[in-house]
Amino acid sequence: MNAPASPPSPYAAATTNSKVESHTLSVLVDNEPGVLARVVGLFSGRGYNIESLTVAEVAHAEHLSRITILTSGAPETIEQIHHQLERLVPVHQVTDLTVSKRSLERELAMVKVKGRGEHRTFALQLAEAFRARIVDATTESFIFELTGKPHKIDEFVDLMRPIGLVEVSRTGVAAIARGPEPI
Repeated sequence: MNAPASPPSPYAAATTNSKVESHTLSVLVDNEPGVLARVVGLFSGRGYNIESLTVAEVAHAEHLSRITILTSGAPETIEQIHHQLERLVPVHQVTDLTVSKRSLERELAMVKVKGRGEHRTFALQLAEAFRARIVDATTESFIFELTGKPHKIDEFVDLMRPIGLVEVSRTGVAAIARGPEPI
């Protein structure tokens, strides 16, 4: 005798019926211990993925921090995330910067590449094309600093792989809305 199949999770159903989208959420929160853990716990407890996360104090006098989260999911899932974040007590404001289409996203990466001879020359040419700065150099390696959109950094890293990519350190996405108004 077979047990009856349980209905699929509403989160799984949403992703099968809709296109998965990447969204950047800006979350203004109280700058106090445990707030980041509560926000991250909301994601992990519901099976949502965080692709990038940055946190910094943005208003010292008011004790406010901004958490910038890059996540992905079906539109219904993103909407659920947005509403659930708004219900957390230390959260003051949640803004989906992807929806507004009027935001800037940047990320900083340091990319270590080893190589000699032609590989070294090619790495320098690519770095110049991507406007990467050399922040450290030895006779056998470079560390490049690169700022830009996440996909630009991905492209640079992919091109450095066959040359001699050693390691990559990335900050995560920082984002801000365009125009004179705050988010």
